[in-house]
Amino acid sequence: MTQHSITRRTGSLAVAIACAATLAAGCSSDDTPKSTTVTVFAAASLKAGFTTIATSYEKSHPGVTVKLTFDGSSALVTQIQQGATADVIATADEKTMTKLGATAVKPKFFASNVLTIITAPGNPKKITSVADLARPGVITVLCAVAVPCGSAAAQVEKNAGVDIRPASEETSVTGVVTKVTSGQADAGLVYVSDAKTAGATIGVVNDPALAAVVNRYPIAVLANSKNTDRAKEFVAAVTGTSGQQTLTSLGFGPK
Repeated sequence: MTQHSITRRTGSLAVAIACAATLAAGCSSDDTPKSTTVTVFAAASLKAGFTTIATSYEKSHPGVTVKLTFDGSSALVTQIQQGATADVIATADEKTMTKLGATAVKPKFFASNVLTIITAPGNPKKITSVADLARPGVITVLCAVAVPCGSAAAQVEKNAGVDIRPASEETSVTGVVTKVTSGQADAGLVYVSDAKTAGATIGVVNDPALAAVVNRYPIAVLANSKNTDRAKEFVAAVTGTSGQQTLTSLGFGPK
């Protein structure tokens, strides 16, 4: 065997060993997706929209899982302030987002919403306006004033000169929908998007007074995110054309 052959074989063996080591380290190819999770905290009213957007995002980002947590915006902010770990937060109004201060990095608006009246199917109590929600014999539920949907409801009451005495104050808009659909209440104030999602399980009554109070939804990457790049990509998915179309189809207004 010639010296040239020995050198060539030795070189080939070294390359093979290097490749084997690379494969064992799990970094043989840039095509191998790295598994990671993006944790998103979002207002309860965003459940249908963000679930759809997250599914689409995961399909276009192999190896990435979006973990969604839905609750009242105020509850989500409190959880973060108490140390909960998340990458992205989306709230149902700007006021609640500002409570996070610099923890929420450069929030941007991505949707808007207004309230509407929901009733039991068929509207048996013949409710036609916000004023009827304060009528004797009508069991009304609202969101607590501390959460965005409750704050909006309070403003609607003030504008309309109505004092509604709710049978209960819920911590999220989902709670109001549940009370009405389960027959525990005759009516409630929820976002248009929630009414649309509820479909035939409720009746819907529009009052022009409701259109004057608009909630704008901000979204932000959190300063302590451990997946900043992926978090930014998810925000882009929400604010991009496809995400906006999804939200519009569910009843949300423009940002």
